[in-house]
Amino acid sequence: MSNAAASAGSRTPPRYALVQRLLHWLIVILVVLALIAGGTIGYFGFEGLRDLFGPAGTDWVYTTHKTLGVLILGFMVLRVLARLGFGKPAYAQPLPAPQRIASQTVHALFYLLLLAMPVLGWLATASGGFPVHLFHIELPGLIERNEELSEVLFLWHRYIAYVLVGLIVLHVAGALYHWRLRRDEVMQRMSLLR
Repeated sequence: MSNAAASAGSRTPPRYALVQRLLHWLIVILVVLALIAGGTIGYFGFEGLRDLFGPAGTDWVYTTHKTLGVLILGFMVLRVLARLGFGKPAYAQPLPAPQRIASQTVHALFYLLLLAMPVLGWLATASGGFPVHLFHIELPGLIERNEELSEVLFLWHRYIAYVLVGLIVLHVAGALYHWRLRRDEVMQRMSLLR
């Protein structure tokens, strides 16, 4: 085997820094859990949750959802800082312009919405007169009580959840396309595996 063939076979595709990859997958897990908890709250409502899980179970669902939101916000701030510090790796094969534009748009929306959604949830919760929790630590509300504002903020919080679900579907479809059809090593950029 020639040296060129050997180096091509052992070549590692461009990848994000390890901290970026770890943050990506941690945020994925947190977002999925937050969407499940939020969807459960939205579907059953407060009274339905109390009937189903009792007061302690209902408190647990709400506290878990709030905690996940605060964690997402914190890890997204770290992810933005990591992106600024480490940058973005080149693609192993350049993407066609429409795919590049779609990828950049979806990623920009993810960053924007995953920062905005927990902030809106925090402000909606506080303006509704409810505590904001990180586990069992009560955080500052940051805003005065205003029930009308709370309703509007919760509505936007819910709308962003729907948009996020759509973006996740697009993102997963794009990842599967690159992995199974194009086989262009795009998936390896964020993979934790070799």
